[in-house]
Amino acid sequence: MGIIYVTGHRNPDLDSVCSAYGYAGLMNMQDGDNTYIPVRCGHLSESTRSILEQLDIDIPEYEGDIYPKVKDVMLNAEHLIDAEDPLTAVAAIYEKNNPSAIPVYDKDEFYGLLTVDDITNWTMRELSQSSKITKIPKVKDIMTPQEEEVTSEELFDEGRSILQKSDKRGLAVYDDDRYVGFVTRRCFLKSPRNNVILVDHNEPGQSIRGIETANIVGIIDHHRLDAIKTSQPIFICSEPLGSTCTIVYQQFIRNNRTPDSVMAKVLLTGILSDTLILKSPTTTGEDTVAAHVLASICRVDLEEYGLSMFSRVGGLKDREPRAAISADFKTYSENGVKIGIGQCEVTTLNDLNDYSTEYLDALDEIKTLKGLDWAVLMITDVIHEHSALICTEHRANKHLPYSPIDKNIYDMPNVMSRKKQLLPEIIHAVGDK
Repeated sequence: MGIIYVTGHRNPDLDSVCSAYGYAGLMNMQDGDNTYIPVRCGHLSESTRSILEQLDIDIPEYEGDIYPKVKDVMLNAEHLIDAEDPLTAVAAIYEKNNPSAIPVYDKDEFYGLLTVDDITNWTMRELSQSSKITKIPKVKDIMTPQEEEVTSEELFDEGRSILQKSDKRGLAVYDDDRYVGFVTRRCFLKSPRNNVILVDHNEPGQSIRGIETANIVGIIDHHRLDAIKTSQPIFICSEPLGSTCTIVYQQFIRNNRTPDSVMAKVLLTGILSDTLILKSPTTTGEDTVAAHVLASICRVDLEEYGLSMFSRVGGLKDREPRAAISADFKTYSENGVKIGIGQCEVTTLNDLNDYSTEYLDALDEIKTLKGLDWAVLMITDVIHEHSALICTEHRANKHLPYSPIDKNIYDMPNVMSRKKQLLPEIIHAVGDK
């Protein structure tokens, strides 16, 4: 297969990023035939980036989409031809593989593409003037003016369209004004499919853009299943645990591998984040065991490290409301109602009144932008195991089982989990008439 991308969901939290990093690391140990690259398909919040930076790892790069691109089909020269070379230098190349285009260099600089049409046209002109060719020209002397170039990040369909409109057999490919390869018409006969493993999600609507064009080869997740249809059997490990990083840790063990201290801290970070330092109701015994083993490997005190992580999460009053809400915001559809549920972690709810109005307004804007019927934000105090819920206007608000603090703001004592505690109540409220 070659390259396989491992990606979390579009709003990359710590469990999503850390599980992608961890599973790619494991698979690179297990599978020598492929290269597994962890990526993220969304932008990191300041607090998430801050925590990842202290892990001393290469943070997975951002990939906005997985659509096939020109770079996926472009060719690289097997032979170097210089612009000053005689045309006879090309003969040996054509005898071997009959290319439709050959890159030509002027010393070390890319000069242009020599195509089979250039050679044919020159030969026909010479023969039309004389019955035989008496002088062999330099390669540069028979090359026609170069056509429009394409970029390596150009979408496959766009690149094909550009070449179809050209009378050339090939076009040069550039990356930031630097020549990186070339494409011919043969390159666009069939659209390639990138290979992807999904972690911490399985629903196409939460995945990297263009996932419908990709070849999904695996799913590692702890959420409900609503996966995209695949063309062949794939490996799926989906368990009702508190963190995808716990599942990744178990995959290390099942494959007789032990995470090193750096990897152990990465996986521990994801577990403590998603289980709120093992306090969330979604936490299982397997999460607890994995967290303690990983803490011992990377030699940190579990509770101290967890508290230090969440201390890096700034208060909501000092953050831009829409960015804070969007950082961990998931959409659902129940009973014909489109719902968005965000969650933010804080270390106190004492300042809720200082920012609740701004966050209500921002939540309403997000609801409109995303075409939702109802949007809610769960603000969780991870220290005191207490949450507050901010809601946009909707008939279902009156069916929520929480005490109102203010208009469209509710108190949620001992509620920590969006998935296990809040989502079932949201679904129930939507179903009530």
